[in-house]
Amino acid sequence: MFDAAQWSKPVLVACFLSLFFARSSTVAQESLGSITEDSLLPDAPRPQGIFSPTGANDSQQTGSGSITGTVLDTNRDVLQGAHVTLAAPSGFALRTVETGMNGEFAFTGLPPDVYKVTVTAPGMSTFISSQIPLHSGEARIVPAVTLPVSAVSTSVTVTGESKKKLSEQQVQIAVQQRVGGVIPNFYSAYNWNAPPMLAKQKFQLSIRSIIDPVSFLAVAGIAGAEQYRNIFPAYGGGIEGYGKRYGAAFATHVSGNLLGRAIYPSIFHQDPRYFYKGQGSIGSRGLYAISAAVIARGDDGRWRPNYSRVLGNFSAAAISDLYYPASDRGASLVIFNGLAGTGADAVSNLIREFLLKRITSHVPQ
Repeated sequence: MFDAAQWSKPVLVACFLSLFFARSSTVAQESLGSITEDSLLPDAPRPQGIFSPTGANDSQQTGSGSITGTVLDTNRDVLQGAHVTLAAPSGFALRTVETGMNGEFAFTGLPPDVYKVTVTAPGMSTFISSQIPLHSGEARIVPAVTLPVSAVSTSVTVTGESKKKLSEQQVQIAVQQRVGGVIPNFYSAYNWNAPPMLAKQKFQLSIRSIIDPVSFLAVAGIAGAEQYRNIFPAYGGGIEGYGKRYGAAFATHVSGNLLGRAIYPSIFHQDPRYFYKGQGSIGSRGLYAISAAVIARGDDGRWRPNYSRVLGNFSAAAISDLYYPASDRGASLVIFNGLAGTGADAVSNLIREFLLKRITSHVPQ
């Protein structure tokens, strides 16, 4: 037993030493590994979480905005191929796109800022928007952009020869206008912007109106009515009385036409035609037609008192005092016939305004 204990003591010491050195080696390796890791990677960051580049891109994409809109013409139809430019407030162009088939445009991926949009198209006016503030992640839709046709400035020089041609053209248009293709309607102008007639053409149209076959028939009807009602009894009856009445009526027709539609219009530079209105209420058109008996358009396009027709009516009435029977002459006859002529013009204008256009041939459209 002594011997076992004797010999077991060295064995126990050896085992103890083995365990001691093994433990020391393990601690040394762990310390060395820790020192090595710290010394070799002194700047290596400690893992604090998972870093995702995709997440960063999503965040950046979420912060961007867009500007969209539609381009139309004045008929409210979409305008394809218009150039839309996005600019900074300084005016520097950032991007340019063309509108698609639906007239829409879009600028995407825009950082927050203040922008302007300029829209152009061939033959159309240019549109420049006001400032458009764009916030982070905002999808801004601008109101529909309407582009009108661009105004073209045209300079027209009217020479004396061209004025003459335009004036002659107005006479040609007038003499073709007939009610039912028969009754002259020479002094109705259905083109509100018709050019004026020169003095020569005013006389030509007046003479053409006087010698028109229908005018002779109209005078014959007036003389027959006067004969039937025994107006101006001093003329007597029968063929002789009818002839005197016919001559007096025709003389009044000629003097009134020449003075009121040629001589005075040339002196006062007024247009002898009635300009058809054709728009507005019945009352406004009727008032215009009646007023046209005393208000006329000048050759310069301005409206003035109708000196031509009023003086023409009273001058013709004064001349008729020379050939009517002595028993019917006097100031009362002149005043009566002058006022009657002006009243007849007002009635004639009402007929022109409301009835004649529909039944007049060769009316310009």
